[in-house]
Amino acid sequence: MSHELDALSPLDGRYAAKLADVRALFSEAGLVRERVRVECAWVLALAAGPAEAVLGTLPQQARARLESLRADPRDADVEAIKTIESHTNHDVKAVEVWLRAHLAHLGATPAQLEWVHFACTSEDINNIAYALLLKRARESALLVPLEAILARLDTLAARHAGVAMLARTHGQAASPTTLGKEMANFAARLERLLRGLERVMILGKMNGAVGNFNAHVAALPEVDWLEVSRRFIASLGLEPNDLTTQIEPHDWIAEYCHALVRVNSVLIDAARDIWGYIALGYFRQRLIESEVGSSTMPHKVNPIDFENAEGNLGVANALLAHFAEKLPLSRWQRDLTDSTVLRNLGVALGHAVLAYRALMVGLDKLEIDEQRIAADLADAWEVLAEAIQTVMRAHGLPEAYNQLKALTRGRRIEQSALRQFIESLPLPAHDKERLLDLTPSTYLGLAPSLARRRP
Repeated sequence: MSHELDALSPLDGRYAAKLADVRALFSEAGLVRERVRVECAWVLALAAGPAEAVLGTLPQQARARLESLRADPRDADVEAIKTIESHTNHDVKAVEVWLRAHLAHLGATPAQLEWVHFACTSEDINNIAYALLLKRARESALLVPLEAILARLDTLAARHAGVAMLARTHGQAASPTTLGKEMANFAARLERLLRGLERVMILGKMNGAVGNFNAHVAALPEVDWLEVSRRFIASLGLEPNDLTTQIEPHDWIAEYCHALVRVNSVLIDAARDIWGYIALGYFRQRLIESEVGSSTMPHKVNPIDFENAEGNLGVANALLAHFAEKLPLSRWQRDLTDSTVLRNLGVALGHAVLAYRALMVGLDKLEIDEQRIAADLADAWEVLAEAIQTVMRAHGLPEAYNQLKALTRGRRIEQSALRQFIESLPLPAHDKERLLDLTPSTYLGLAPSLARRRP
């Protein structure tokens, strides 16, 4: 049986082929690679600063290997580290043991090898590794498909800015809007929240066992370790966090997760609305000949992409909300409850990315049915009651709302009945003529221009 068929998680089974990029980051192998990169970067930073006298004579082969590993550890390196871990039962220590042995083989002296993992606690390596993984995930796995969804929503907004459509507050006929304006609403919300996700600062710390540089100062008291740490963190593209316990407190991860929850919530809202417009016949889905909609009903073309997206976004948000609630909490200077939780970051992001890709596929299949939209609108003359009673109010006519309520509430009304009512009103001729000319398809307010305000 193949690995995919035997996988416990659908992310590694049914959906494995769609998530190779997320797996490369957040799999066990991806985490081990990131730890190797951080360990090597720290040795090289020490070689350029506090340990220059010792590491300045590091053999060229060993230095070149550190540079190579900082860029891209190999699969064989990961496997060798995992073999060591089976004996040490400690994942970060396994990286240190492997790297020391590797550099010794390339000619590093015993004194030079002592600078591997110098003054570090495991969390110094882990917090930076996760920060770099989440940074890369935001740049590629998350923002790229999210920007693509935004572009598709903007295209729908612009293309259908003037397509009049019956709005449905509480599921009931309401003042008309346009299809483009409804898509523009989602685009505007999504863009605002994407910028918020981009602004989340990603922090890191390299300050020892309880965050005080105790061992650093004991070994080399003359070194400005706070500045060394800050420069090192900044060199990795992260923001230094000077005040921590043993662990970086993960407040920024909570902010990152909450920002993503808000993005995903807008997309759930969009997926549900578009699903509803498909159900109403406002959207058709472009047929793919080989697909089957139902095992028994041959005619079915189901909105599966939007359903898939909604389901996966829900799973992602459940996990992300837990991360945001749990990760900033740690007993005293350290407990290990964050460790197993952090290992599930990729699970949440995997479900989110799966949803984004389903949404892109679904949006690309949409075709508008203008006749169906227009037919619904033409059968809803009662929605003009709002316009009539508001014009009446503007001219001081008494009981305007109640008069229209008596005429229209809870019933279908014909155009002729509305015309008769309007003609009976003591309104100026110009305003009466405007109301008589009004139809459900022209009662749009600023909807078309608002939709076109999107880029």
